[in-house]
Amino acid sequence: MRPVWSGAVSFGLVTIPIKMYSATEDHSIRFRQIHMPDHGLVRNRKVCEIEDRELAPEEIGRAYEVSRDQLVPITDEDLDQLPLPTAKAIDVQAFVPEERLDAIRYGKPYYLERDGVVATKPYVLLREALKRSDKVAVAKFAFHGRERLGALRVVGDAIVLQVMHWDDEIRSADGIAPSGVDVSDSEVDEAMALMDAIGPTDISQYKDQYREAMEAIIRAKAEGAEPPHAEAPAEPKGKVVDLMSALQDSVRAAKQSRGEEVGEGEVREMRSKKKAPAKKATKKTAKKAPAKKRPAS
Repeated sequence: MRPVWSGAVSFGLVTIPIKMYSATEDHSIRFRQIHMPDHGLVRNRKVCEIEDRELAPEEIGRAYEVSRDQLVPITDEDLDQLPLPTAKAIDVQAFVPEERLDAIRYGKPYYLERDGVVATKPYVLLREALKRSDKVAVAKFAFHGRERLGALRVVGDAIVLQVMHWDDEIRSADGIAPSGVDVSDSEVDEAMALMDAIGPTDISQYKDQYREAMEAIIRAKAEGAEPPHAEAPAEPKGKVVDLMSALQDSVRAAKQSRGEEVGEGEVREMRSKKKAPAKKATKKTAKKAPAKKRPAS
């Protein structure tokens, strides 16, 4: 792997020289645009509007558009000389419990590697402190032309920098969630029973089936063979009468898929008997036993 950034982690007077690597990679299949009649490639050429000619990569720079008629060029030297403490450092601002950070904040993760022998002990020191405290370090750093917020946390034996969104980058969820809808305790219990029936799993078992199917189509067409086709969708087994019926049927199907025997007409027990209303005594059970007759004197 090649580092995408190098600098230092700074907290207090402790400095840890590091190299940063992408922790994830994209395996998506990418397409090229073509001219359909002759399959010629469609290329995006970078042309100067003033000189009306195609430019070489070394001729292209960056600029900020102040207005339609004014562009302010920004050079690499300008970016290197930014008056920011985070220009070449991941500057730790605070340490907070991980549960206080909403997952919606998280973006792309990066592995941090110690840069040189001198960084070994402080790297391990920070890693162990994060582990034992169950906290993450909230930091600021400059990357890809902007200052970003990040969280330093431990994954395995490595420190990971998880890019985070600023507050003003997270949109409000107002108006998204439905309101005025009531669900009964029994429906929630049935949904939780379905969660138990589906059960936990090892996420590593999942594969990108879309990519596999696309690779099969590309391979077949490249070899001049008939590409595979999608199977016809399964016919619905029956009309769902209500939400509870759908949940109960789903529980049975999930158990059957795991090889569990499901008796005909099986009904799950309530998850919590505390939520179930107490049964009223029937006349039969509440009726007192008749008094024994005294023997005649």
